[in-house]
Amino acid sequence: MQVRLMVVDDSAFMRKIVSDAASKVTGVTVVGTARNGVDAIENIERYRPNIITMDVEMPKMNGIEALKIIKRDHPEIEVIMLSSHSKEGSLVTMEALELGALDFIEKSSDRGDLSFLTSQLESKLLMAEVLTKPKELREKVKEAVPQRRESLSAGGFDYRKVKAVVLGASTGGPKVLFQIVRQIPKELNLPVFIVQHMPKGFTKSFAERMDGDSALKVVEAEDGMSVENNTVYVAPGDFHMVVESGKIRLNQKPKLHGVRPAADFLMESVARSYGGHVLAVILTGMGKDGAAGLMSIKEAGGHVLAQNRETCVVYGMPGYAVSSGVVDEILSPEDISERILRIVR
Repeated sequence: MQVRLMVVDDSAFMRKIVSDAASKVTGVTVVGTARNGVDAIENIERYRPNIITMDVEMPKMNGIEALKIIKRDHPEIEVIMLSSHSKEGSLVTMEALELGALDFIEKSSDRGDLSFLTSQLESKLLMAEVLTKPKELREKVKEAVPQRRESLSAGGFDYRKVKAVVLGASTGGPKVLFQIVRQIPKELNLPVFIVQHMPKGFTKSFAERMDGDSALKVVEAEDGMSVENNTVYVAPGDFHMVVESGKIRLNQKPKLHGVRPAADFLMESVARSYGGHVLAVILTGMGKDGAAGLMSIKEAGGHVLAQNRETCVVYGMPGYAVSSGVVDEILSPEDISERILRIVR
C-alpha cells in the first residue's frame, strides 16, 4: 500500500515545497492539500490519506486541535507535525507527540534552506511507507520474533536490588515515556536515565513537559551533573550521554547507528557503573540502537525489558533486541510500569 499523503499548511509556499519533496519519495503519492485544520478534517473523506503532514500554527484551527480530532475519529491515520525550532514550537511539538503524532519534522530557521526540511521529510515518509503496508507485509519487514508477553528468562530476579533504571526509545517513544514516567512514585530512590532520539533543542522541552507531570525531577542532562536519586536524566539532542563515577558526561563522538544520542553508549556506561543492579527498557523505534548496550547490562547481571510488538509504533529496536537474545521480558507499557513499581514494593 502506498503512502497517501495530505499536506496541511496555511502557507502556499510550504504546501508546494512539502508536496514537491514528498512526490519524489518512492511509494508516496500526494493526494491533496489543506490550508488549515478545518479544511483538513473536511477533506479526509475526499482524499482518504493514510499520512498527514500538519503545520502547527494555522488560522481557524491549529495543528494541535486538528490532531486531537483526527486521532479521535481516524486513529488509523498517522500525523507528522512540522515544528519550528523555537522554545514555543518545541513545547507544542511535545504536546503533539503525547497526543499521538507519529513524529515531527523540524523547520529550518532559514527559509531558503529547503534541503534541511526535504531530507527529514524523505526519511520520515520512508518509515511511514513501511507503517502503511498491510499487516502481513509489515511482518516480513520486521524481525521474525515471538509475540509473547510472558517472561522469557526472568525467574528469580529481585527488583528490590535495582539501583538504576535506563530506557531507550525512538519513533513513538515520547508518548510511551510520558506514560511510564508519570507512573513512577517519588519513593523510587534511584536515578533514571533516558535516551530518546530527538534533535537538539527539543529534548529540553521534552524533559520539561515530563517534569511537569511526574513525581520525580526530570531534567535535560548537562555535562558534569552529579547523579542523584529520584531524578530522570534525559540525554540532550546531538550529544551522547554516559555515566562515569557518579556524574553525567556528554560528548559529541561520531553518531552511532546514525543517531546522537545513542542508547548503546548510555547503556554500556550504566552497566559499568551499576553492574547487575540495572533495570533496562527498550521501547518503540526504528533500527537496532540499544541492543549492544542491553547485552552489556545482561552480561553484568541486570534485567532487560522490551516493549511488545502489539503496542509499538515501530518494532525495530525492541525486535532487534529480542532477536539478539538479551531480553528477559516482552511487555506492554502498562506492564513495564508495573515492573518498575516493583522496585519500591
